[in-house]
Amino acid sequence: MSWFSRDEAAERAGVDGPYVDRLVELGIVAPDQPGRFSAGDVRRVLLARSLEDAAVPIERVAAAVERGALSVGFLDAEAYERFAPLAGETFQQVSERTGVPLELLTTIREAIGSPPPAPDDPMREDELAVVPFLELQFAEGFRPTAIERLLRVHGESTRRMAEAEGAWWNSEVVDPAIAAGKGPDEIANPEFADRSAPLAEQAVLGLYHAQQARAWTANIIEGFEVLMAKAGIHSHLDRPPAICFFDITGYTRLTQERGDEAAADLAATLARLVQRGSVRHGGKPIKWLGDGVMFHFREPGPAVRAGLEMVDELTSAGLPPAHVGLHSGPVLYQQGDYFGQTVNLASRIADYARPGEVLVTQVVAEAGDERGIVFRDVGPAELKGVSLPMHLFRAEFA
Repeated sequence: MSWFSRDEAAERAGVDGPYVDRLVELGIVAPDQPGRFSAGDVRRVLLARSLEDAAVPIERVAAAVERGALSVGFLDAEAYERFAPLAGETFQQVSERTGVPLELLTTIREAIGSPPPAPDDPMREDELAVVPFLELQFAEGFRPTAIERLLRVHGESTRRMAEAEGAWWNSEVVDPAIAAGKGPDEIANPEFADRSAPLAEQAVLGLYHAQQARAWTANIIEGFEVLMAKAGIHSHLDRPPAICFFDITGYTRLTQERGDEAAADLAATLARLVQRGSVRHGGKPIKWLGDGVMFHFREPGPAVRAGLEMVDELTSAGLPPAHVGLHSGPVLYQQGDYFGQTVNLASRIADYARPGEVLVTQVVAEAGDERGIVFRDVGPAELKGVSLPMHLFRAEFA
């Protein structure tokens, strides 16, 4: 176990020595020996500072701790090492040491969801752990805008994960403990926190690695497609399959607003509609993607009809409107998923489509010889992530 002097503990918590003395006098921090503070004591100082910043009177907290109504002992658990202390270097100093631009370093704190720091503000240890990855990218000549974009996506994604985990902890640990009349030390359940935290990290890392494998596979396949096209090697399929992206406007927001039970009913209704709507036209759902579904169809014509019918069926069922993107071309299949430029282009078209629209490429319109369906010329469209404009058509029932 690491031990710190009173001044070291104050420095790691970003406070002055007298503030630590005050917390000791109040009994919120209780070192086992005079002038010897543990990592848990530093976390108690950090928590006290956060409580006061939130306008919670620390004297009342101390009184509640003294009479046993509150406890801060749980902060000794290893799981609470997430409460990172200050690292001893400012943002400006780290920038000068590593060569990473100051603007990129301050983005770390912004990506976490905190206000932008000043150059002379000290970094936290968790923030400092991000720096080597930025340093590597910058040294390899990556564009600062690309580095910042990835950093902000990482920050936003982990924020959502952490908030969901916090809600899970409250509903499954804290609320039942309070309802059962358990004491302050039992409510925090540090023993379970120590057991669950490493397993949760292992699970998240496993999921992340699986997602990386899928994304990297897609990149590799796309690279091969480009190189093969440059070499004059093209698909010989007379009638290539179609990829359909079916997005539901505001589906995630709606499920959050309606509550767990209603959201489950909504998800079941949606799953039933899209499953039936695709299968009866020779398609199959490949994967759910947040607000939508990706489908594979053997032929473009039935895919268009399926898209139009599913849009109408969602409206009839009182569900949010859908928008659909369709493209036909060679795809590569691996481990139950499809990859390649055809997939990416269909996804971009779905993003471009407005609620209620089924947009297709020219190759789909030419192959979509389904009775009772017409294609209205939309014209060239600028699609996100696509270098050249793509000519699109809107499919409609005649």
